[in-house]
Amino acid sequence: MDQSDQDLDQLDALLRALPVDNMPMTLSELDGYIVGVLACPEMIPPSEWLPQVWGETGEAEFPDENVAEETISAVMAHYNSVVASITGSLWVEPIYEVDPNSDEVMWEPWVDGFTRAMRLRPEAWSQLLDQADEETRATMIFLMALQDIYTGQSKFTDEEIDEIDLEAPDLIPNCVATILHQSRPELSPRVSEMGPGMPFKAGPRPQRNDPCACRSGRKYKKCCGRQ
Repeated sequence: MDQSDQDLDQLDALLRALPVDNMPMTLSELDGYIVGVLACPEMIPPSEWLPQVWGETGEAEFPDENVAEETISAVMAHYNSVVASITGSLWVEPIYEVDPNSDEVMWEPWVDGFTRAMRLRPEAWSQLLDQADEETRATMIFLMALQDIYTGQSKFTDEEIDEIDLEAPDLIPNCVATILHQSRPELSPRVSEMGPGMPFKAGPRPQRNDPCACRSGRKYKKCCGRQ
């Protein structure tokens, strides 16, 4: 189920109409958040994740019932659209914000939404990190490193951050696909092709001078291996 630009514009307008003091999610944050909810190894019901969309208080404060129904329906339609996108392909097309002054692609709100979803089930994500193959571990660490860049807590140099900033929009879909292979194997066509009960064979553990598994183009020791 694909959403039209008109549907997304309407969803964007409905989110922007929510009380700004509650700090509701933007469209980009919501998109990353929904992907994070779906990528979680544990199922998270809408009754738990939906209130976070409305803001920090979890209260939407809709002006009337019609607006509430329209907004919730639009959010769930986007949720179903993302489900349809990742089922079978494990691929997502992130909705990024664009700086109107510089036309720069802003991946940060999307990553913030994804990591907010991870905080709904920290133990499940921690267990996945412990049990995942090296490529998935590196990918998860890379996404968390992106969040550290967004929040100003990164250990990378300014030059490295500038490089990552340019590469992140293209790397994020690959990161999500890698995580979904481990966290939601039932959605993976590769797992289906291998047959039931056949384990996914991970690649060899990268050495310090090998290219990083997150596909950043840097050596492992200077990327996810330094975390």
